[in-house]
Amino acid sequence: MKIVIFGLSISSAWGNGHATTYRALCKALSKRKHDIVFFERNVEWYEQNRDLPKPPYCTFKLFETWDAILPVVRRELRGADVAIVGSYFPDGIAALDEILSRNVPVKAFYDIDTPITIAGLRTEGKTAYLLKEHLPELDVYFSFTGGPMLQELEMQFGVLTAAPLYCSVDPENYYRKHLNREFQCDLSYLGTYAPDRQAVLEAFLCSPAQKMPDKNFIVAGSQYPETILWPGNVQRISHLNPQYHSDLYSSSRLILNATRKEMIKMGYSPSVRLFEAAACASAMVSDSWAGLDEFFAPESEILLPKTSDDVCRYLTEMSDSDLRRIGRAAQERVLASHTANIRAQEFEDIVETAMQKSGKSTIAG
Repeated sequence: MKIVIFGLSISSAWGNGHATTYRALCKALSKRKHDIVFFERNVEWYEQNRDLPKPPYCTFKLFETWDAILPVVRRELRGADVAIVGSYFPDGIAALDEILSRNVPVKAFYDIDTPITIAGLRTEGKTAYLLKEHLPELDVYFSFTGGPMLQELEMQFGVLTAAPLYCSVDPENYYRKHLNREFQCDLSYLGTYAPDRQAVLEAFLCSPAQKMPDKNFIVAGSQYPETILWPGNVQRISHLNPQYHSDLYSSSRLILNATRKEMIKMGYSPSVRLFEAAACASAMVSDSWAGLDEFFAPESEILLPKTSDDVCRYLTEMSDSDLRRIGRAAQERVLASHTANIRAQEFEDIVETAMQKSGKSTIAG
């Protein structure tokens, strides 16, 4: 198949979780002999932090303005079997208008931010990258969120097929590594600043750090306000290149996961960091939300503290062998269910089903 994707970014992982998701999926699809064209608008903050300027598994189209790239878009769409617009693509509405006016066999939206998108559709009938009226015209709505939200998309918004396409992990990039002393710590967190996640960091990382000055903590991620006062034993890394993510996961006794408020509210929204850390056999600590137990078994594959004292107890009372056992169990789970190759197979199956629903011919890979 020829697959055309309009996404937020594949070339830069700075300040977003989209890039690693697109990289893993596109790499897996490319290995399965699909041709991929990826359109990304050039923006200043990604241009200054571009860690993969030439993705090797797709034809990469970096553009300055939609009007300038539109002739290329139309040329690529003429031969496309599947066209996908991703959430937060800066020209999402224009791209969807273009796709929906073209004779592309499968027209899809890939929502990496489903709870935020749905909140906007419920209150405003639109987001900056998607209009409510687009939804019934789509063949497939791929969603990072599963569970009841998929039924709402179909029943309330008229989506023909709403299907989960969760984030995934590339085991070639995320695996257990030897200890890297630069990242050695008791508890670490990797993620861009978000106000609604900061309370989790305060409760499950900063508070334990204050209570245990002899322990070491790391917070890696961009856009944190300078006004945040971190405990003295918390090391800050403003941006960690994805090539070092596995080093951090493998060198931390515990990994913290913090979830956005809207995703907690809707549930069934695993973050890519969960799968990446698990692939590295890291013991994980997370806030709790509906559907989490469909991805990892509480206590045996992931730890769910209720208070900062629980985190302190994990760090002081659980042995390294206990934590390794939890990490290995999580690794077995993610490698069995959430690799990029598995997600690519799911993608193919969903596209095939969508084509059958619409009465179009089957597309071979």
